[in-house]
Amino acid sequence: MIEIEDLPELRSPVLIAAFEGWNDAADAASGVVDHLAKVWNARLVAAIDPEDFYDFQVNRPAVGSDEHGMRRITWPSTQLSVCSPPGALRDVILLRGIEPNMRWRQFCAELLAAADDLGTELVVTLGALLADTPHTRPIPVTGTATEPDIADRLKLEQSNYEGPTGIVGVFQDACVRLDLPAVSFWAAVPHYVAQPPCPKATLALLGQIEDLLEVSIPLADLPEEARAWERGVDELAEEDDEIGDYVRALEETRDTADLPEASGEAIAREFERYLKRRETDEN
Repeated sequence: MIEIEDLPELRSPVLIAAFEGWNDAADAASGVVDHLAKVWNARLVAAIDPEDFYDFQVNRPAVGSDEHGMRRITWPSTQLSVCSPPGALRDVILLRGIEPNMRWRQFCAELLAAADDLGTELVVTLGALLADTPHTRPIPVTGTATEPDIADRLKLEQSNYEGPTGIVGVFQDACVRLDLPAVSFWAAVPHYVAQPPCPKATLALLGQIEDLLEVSIPLADLPEEARAWERGVDELAEEDDEIGDYVRALEETRDTADLPEASGEAIAREFERYLKRRETDEN
């Protein structure tokens, strides 16, 4: 059972979850939660006991020194933090963890029991996968929702994926079984630049969070980091003819497809985000 620090009752909280590992190509999904925790000044309120869920030979504890110079062991874990985004009508719970090595159903049950204690009304899971997509085009983000009104508002569809899944899929299924409304967003990271980070994919997921919560998220240095990332991959493609030819082939395939990212509706949403962010910055 997860012990939660005492705190005031949260306002219609939404839980945003990401897990390192198989579900987190280039750390794009966990990067979203890290970014939100920083810009929204999240407060840590609970952590799951890792003893029952992690193989410490796979996810090893780390040794280091604290601010007082004392040697400490940091154990792999999954943590819950809370924050109140400026201008939002609801609070946010951030779930940041590592895909467990065992007892996945118990793991999800304990986390969702803690989420229930915090009054969670909606769960958002984030993931990132490697895909045949060019780095020079908008990062594709697919999404699903269990609630028809959310799916209609965000233009999401039910997933038709069949195959192996990770803790994100299991966690999403656990929400469904509890009749807890859930949304899932997945970013497609170019597989030929799989090493982390991928700020462009993190930005794409943040855009979906903005649309869902209808709030402007401070982006800090992420836009410039995304541009620098893209320039770096451009240089790689210029230096390696094989990679360059492959990228051009991906671009041609992408540009001749019916792209939701290039639709008028998608462009309008992006412009609305820009206006909201500018209004927030001016205030």
